[in-house]
Amino acid sequence: MKKIGILGGTFNPPHIGHLWIAEEVRIRNQLDEIWFIPTRTPPHKDTSILDAAHRLGMLRLAVRDNPHFHVNALELEREGKSYTFDTVKELTASYPDDDLYFIIGGDMVEYLPKWHRVDELVKMIRFVGVSRPGYTLETPYPVDCLEIHPLDISSTFIRNRLGDGELIRYLLPDDVMNYIKENQIYGYREP
Repeated sequence: MKKIGILGGTFNPPHIGHLWIAEEVRIRNQLDEIWFIPTRTPPHKDTSILDAAHRLGMLRLAVRDNPHFHVNALELEREGKSYTFDTVKELTASYPDDDLYFIIGGDMVEYLPKWHRVDELVKMIRFVGVSRPGYTLETPYPVDCLEIHPLDISSTFIRNRLGDGELIRYLLPDDVMNYIKENQIYGYREP
């Protein structure tokens, strides 16, 4: 039996904040692995998302040097909106002997009451809520809350800096930065 942390998101692009959170949760909750699950179409975001192949490629590069980190593309293989309920249902059926921990930021902890089928979901998986600047970890649902020293980095911040030709070095793993540069995505131009 393994203890597996699940970290979902658009990873548009994956950055050191994602890796920091994953490693902190893994160590502090004594998890065996962290699975990064990129979403196809998140139900709570209406903005355009970079092609799934690019996001998946960058995510694989971002996690490849950590033997505890893995990428699971199951949401990219499904059509339509990516609901956590559907993903967790599939994972619990495929891995019935493992304990799954779904990692969410403080923004999503506050948003839990609006999640699709959340009352059923909380019976299927344990939630781990991670502190995030500007959000509380208060919710009527059972969430294991972790205060983690914040890295106030977001994919939106990185995309905006890339589009403006500003420096983003040290915000992304080098392999992800090279991928963005080589593929000329996010309006990349040399700072």
